[in-house]
Amino acid sequence: MWVGSWRPHKARGPIAAFYNSPGPKYALPGATGPGYLVQPNITRTGKDGTPIYSLYGRPKDLNLFRTPGPGQYSPEKSGKSAHYSAPAYSLSARSKGFRNDHTPGPAAYILPSVLGPRTVNKTSAPNFILTGRSKIGSFHEDLQKTPGPGTYRVIDPCAYKYKPPHYSMTGRNSMPGDTTRKPGPGAHSPERVTIASGKAPVYSFGIRHSEYMAPLIVDVLD
Repeated sequence: MWVGSWRPHKARGPIAAFYNSPGPKYALPGATGPGYLVQPNITRTGKDGTPIYSLYGRPKDLNLFRTPGPGQYSPEKSGKSAHYSAPAYSLSARSKGFRNDHTPGPAAYILPSVLGPRTVNKTSAPNFILTGRSKIGSFHEDLQKTPGPGTYRVIDPCAYKYKPPHYSMTGRNSMPGDTTRKPGPGAHSPERVTIASGKAPVYSFGIRHSEYMAPLIVDVLD
């Protein structure tokens, strides 16, 4: 359902909003650089060094300092810090730290023994201890437990001498050969090769894709 007298129709002529502009051919020059905005106090020898003075008012204090007068002091309350006074004594309760007596009692000490060979302040007689006979060097020593030549670890002579070249031989795991797939005669198309032989010119028909070509208007409304 259409509203009003407007109906869809083809445009009578090209509309510029439907196409892109090629853009300007020449770029516009830029603005003036800093060389044209030279300050007036800059000379060829540098900045002008003429002294400049300015007047400024003294700032006001935010909080005025109020000096205390004679009535602000109370010398009678100074006490012993400013006047001589007689010694004074006071009685107070015993502090809590002295209630628990941490002095060790008699059972806390371990006195050295007064009997036996380990007496500290007495001379003791020589003591003798009997132990078992060692099997090393005795008549019942088992000589079969003597280590043989294979018990010792011999160091490789290459560690302290020149090392000769070493070679190793391993088994072959797979047979040598090429396992790639070779193309047969039917896999080639020599008639399509145009690099090594001449080729006749080929023509094709297409359409223009220019964005600036006006569309062909066949039906024009009167």
